[in-house]
Amino acid sequence: MDRASIDHDLGPGPAGGWARLEEELAASLGEGRVSSRALDRYALAHDASHYLLVPELVVRPGDRDQVATVMAACDRAGTSLTFRAGGTSLSGQAVTDTVLVDVRRHFRDVEVLDDGARVRVGPGVTVGRVNALLARHGRRLGPDPASESACTVGGVVANNSSGMQCGTEANTYATLESLVVVLPTGVVLDTGDPGADGQLRAAAPDVHEGLLRLRDRVRGDAGSVATIRRLFALKNTMGYGVNAFLDFDEPAQILARLMVGSEGTLGFVASATFRTVPVRPHVATGLLVFDDVVRATGSVPELVAAGTATAELLDAASLRVSAQDPLCPRLIADLEVVDHAALLVEWQDDERARLEETVARVQGELGHLPLTVPVSLTRDPVERAGLWRVRKGLYSAVAGARPAGTNALLEDVVVTVDRLGDTILALTEMFERHAYPESVIFGHARDGNVHFMLNEQFADPASMARYEAFTEDMVDLVLGEGGSLKAEHGTGRIMASFVRRQYGDELYEVMCELKRLLDPRGVLNPGSVLSDDPTSYLADLKTAPTVEEEVDRCVECGFCEPVCPSRDVTTTPRQRIVVRREMRAAQLRGDDALAAELAEQYEYDGTDTCAVDGMCLTVCPVLINTGDLTRRLRAEASGPVGEVAWRGAARVWGAGTVAASAALTAARVLPQVPSLMTRAGRTVVDHDALPRYDRGLPRGGPRRGGTDAALPGAAAVHFAPCVGTMFGPEPATGGVGAERALVALAGRAGVDLRVPDGVGGLCCGTPWKSKGRRVGYAAMAARVLPALLEASEAGALPVVCEAASCAEGLVQMLGSDPAYREIRVVDATAWVADTLLDRLPVTAATGPVVVHPTCSSTHLGTTDALVRVARHVSDDVTVPVAWGCCGFAGDRGMLHPELTAAATAPEAAEVAGREYAAYVSNNRTCELGLTRATGRPYQHVLELLEVATRP
Repeated sequence: MDRASIDHDLGPGPAGGWARLEEELAASLGEGRVSSRALDRYALAHDASHYLLVPELVVRPGDRDQVATVMAACDRAGTSLTFRAGGTSLSGQAVTDTVLVDVRRHFRDVEVLDDGARVRVGPGVTVGRVNALLARHGRRLGPDPASESACTVGGVVANNSSGMQCGTEANTYATLESLVVVLPTGVVLDTGDPGADGQLRAAAPDVHEGLLRLRDRVRGDAGSVATIRRLFALKNTMGYGVNAFLDFDEPAQILARLMVGSEGTLGFVASATFRTVPVRPHVATGLLVFDDVVRATGSVPELVAAGTATAELLDAASLRVSAQDPLCPRLIADLEVVDHAALLVEWQDDERARLEETVARVQGELGHLPLTVPVSLTRDPVERAGLWRVRKGLYSAVAGARPAGTNALLEDVVVTVDRLGDTILALTEMFERHAYPESVIFGHARDGNVHFMLNEQFADPASMARYEAFTEDMVDLVLGEGGSLKAEHGTGRIMASFVRRQYGDELYEVMCELKRLLDPRGVLNPGSVLSDDPTSYLADLKTAPTVEEEVDRCVECGFCEPVCPSRDVTTTPRQRIVVRREMRAAQLRGDDALAAELAEQYEYDGTDTCAVDGMCLTVCPVLINTGDLTRRLRAEASGPVGEVAWRGAARVWGAGTVAASAALTAARVLPQVPSLMTRAGRTVVDHDALPRYDRGLPRGGPRRGGTDAALPGAAAVHFAPCVGTMFGPEPATGGVGAERALVALAGRAGVDLRVPDGVGGLCCGTPWKSKGRRVGYAAMAARVLPALLEASEAGALPVVCEAASCAEGLVQMLGSDPAYREIRVVDATAWVADTLLDRLPVTAATGPVVVHPTCSSTHLGTTDALVRVARHVSDDVTVPVAWGCCGFAGDRGMLHPELTAAATAPEAAEVAGREYAAYVSNNRTCELGLTRATGRPYQHVLELLEVATRP
């Protein structure tokens, strides 16, 4: 059988051309659902794998009927399509050069059932979000992939994901209850319906009969049954889940399980219902260090028998890499690694007393293990986090240090636990033989499943030959040990060529027949899962041209995307980076037209609508802040004229903020006038230069400052932010504004504050920094830093600032000059929580309160303090699961209101589900953004505290 017989008879392009198909789909799906724009195609061409194909069309259907419409249109046109959601898959199963169907922006419904015992989920929602909603019920999904913050349920089902704890007992296949599937023929089936099998027989009799035929064929072949039982006793995601033919009798239920791990090649999963698993609140964690990997893996059966929930392996190379982190535990830092290996183990329980009994028993029973150091299990959250930091930080440590121009490959294999040690030794020898010296091995020893990382340069023919030789040796090794070439990451393109070798001819033919049965025209994701081309895994590999420092470090994992405020309106950090790469690649191959087209489209999608909030940094495994790239690009785009203007603004900032305040106050009298004027102006002036006025903006605020710049006996320095002058308090809240609230609270607690001299003209520098105005930023810093040094008595007093973003801006400004690093800036919310709260008795308790954390409170680590202040005045405090950066970003919400609208939509929808007595945050512009999004009056939490503690 050749490859064409698997992919069927689809041609390289649609009948009538791509323009005709785009026109047809746009007419069927509606505006904004279909794009052939270069930036959209190239931005979504990249996923976390090391494969690259550029789609001709990007389609974003909004519901399952539209998915069926897309499949039918592609079938009629004679072209294929591929589904894409989180884009975190590592094996090339979400790339295509035809039609890419992006389901990340939609299909995000979550319905918690039976008090959390079950949950019904759309394929576009992340595992992390589902678990956050289930946490209220003490439950979670069974699959626990390390990428849960970014990977979607659609990808989890498509890859049969598992993770560090779930093994085969609680993976996707084992915990799936039912799903709604859309077949390429247009048939929609809810396998949870009691009559699902009869419905399948009526709607698709050929599919129903064919599944029965394949079921009986598999069951009637003793060799097939034995192979399936052996391979699926392991964590195995290689090929199709033919174990379904043994585990279920009815075709509808067989179909449901065949969808698990099928990588979108058999149908579209429109929703999935899972049985959830309990979260054990009491945990003890330890790192067991052995002299070598054989002793470590040999101890795994005994550890499993002792009830460990995890047994995460780190080989000697992993320990050496981890020791380079200055924050790694002393146990590793003090270890002179030779051939050592370690296991990260953890015991969990519902009851603290029972956990303590278990820990005492385990430390006694396992004391005889051949450990380098004695068993030590900790319950301390900080110590536990430090141990897990070691395990989870390996990816960033190795990938971040890779040579520029190379790709990081993270692969996984599985063998029986008794063969794991020898397999790892053989892999280590293979790394040396094939000259991959920086590679590491780690993973889930409890399941015999390990990951290995290596760096490769696919643009170099010699490196390609090395990679091919290594792959062939690795396949021989794993299959020779009776293992599976894929345990978690899916077959994809990388292992499709080896499915026949792993399963044998008979089961491979069953899989090919299954593909023909469910996708008779080969519409869905050709090239993934099955291939008869022995070298197909070497085709369409990524190269990585060097571009910019932030760009070059990126491994395209997509972890940044769920926290990016522009993710649903333009681009994400990953997409900004890959478009920069594609621009450079186009230049290198002489395609100046494409480079220019991408550059033109990037200006709005990549630069103008980036909030530069740095939330991408908080989740990036290689610590990239894409905002740094954006600020530099903004500076380059404006040139010297912009620098001169903003340097001048630094000189008159105080007068400018007062003028802005007066203008906003005046605008409230006749709001339609400035609204019409700015709207008209924005038709002829760049939207990135002229803000838009809308009636949701408040009056201006009061002037800053006072006469107490040298107040003796002050406990802190109060740096009131200019945003409080420009934007007054929300009228509907009855608050006095954050600045006056802080002063009142301090006075009520008997604490004196002083202000820096000339504070009315000072600023944290964020307006300049966010726009890349280095000269103006330096001019403002030259005024701010000496003022803070004097007011704080050279750092003796803390500097408190009630706008979290301004506090963060001051921290960054101080950190840029070693002469001022002794000065300590504190978010005023945290300062009040730590210093004043116990002196402020509540006189008027508040009803339910909803809290919006901010990107700055995240960076500063003060979100807990924000919640603590809210809980001081209310027993009912909620932080929305869907909260995220509001995208207001200083003035970005007025320059590009569509950014804030998209960023706040999920949180606003969640907040709308309940009425609250108060809506709070800790940053004025964020409060404006949330007020605009929800129609509810957001205020600073200190304003709420001030009202609730009035005598």
